[in-house]
Amino acid sequence: MSQNIHTAPPANLLRRLVGMVYDAFLLLAISAGYGAVLLTLRAITAGIDEAAAVYSSLLLKCAILSGWYVVLSAYYVICWRKQGQTLGMKAWRLRLQQPDGALATPTQCWKRCLAAPLSLSFLGIGYLWCLLPPVNQCLHDRYTGTEVIVLPKTN
Repeated sequence: MSQNIHTAPPANLLRRLVGMVYDAFLLLAISAGYGAVLLTLRAITAGIDEAAAVYSSLLLKCAILSGWYVVLSAYYVICWRKQGQTLGMKAWRLRLQQPDGALATPTQCWKRCLAAPLSLSFLGIGYLWCLLPPVNQCLHDRYTGTEVIVLPKTN
C-alpha cells in the first residue's frame, strides 16, 4: 500500500454491512465444508447407515457448535492477520487495523470474533454505535482497540 492508510476515513455502517453480506456467502461454504467433515467422521465412526442420524448428546451438540464457531472465527483471524481484510472487506475496500496502521494482533482478532456477534445481538446496538460522531467506531472496535477504515481507490 503506497498511500498513507493512517489518514483513511473510518468505514460507515452501510459499507460494513454490505461487506458482511459478501462474507456470509463464504461463511456458508465454510459451514457446508464443516458439516461434510462432521458427516464423514460420523460415517466412519458409526457406519454409513447411521451417519445422518441426529446427534443426541447435549455435550456433543455443544462441542459441534463450538467447533463450528471456532472454524468460522479462524477464517476471520487468518484473513485479518494476513492482510487486514476478508474477501468481503476487499470487495468494499475495507481494512481492519490498529490506530497506528499496523495489522491487528492475534489477541485483538480473537477478541473481535467474540465481541462482534454480541454487537450484532440486542438489535444491533453495537453496530449502530458507529453512527455516533466523531469516532464512528462500533463497540467491538472500541473494545479491541481496532478500527475499520476505507482504503483509497487504486488505479
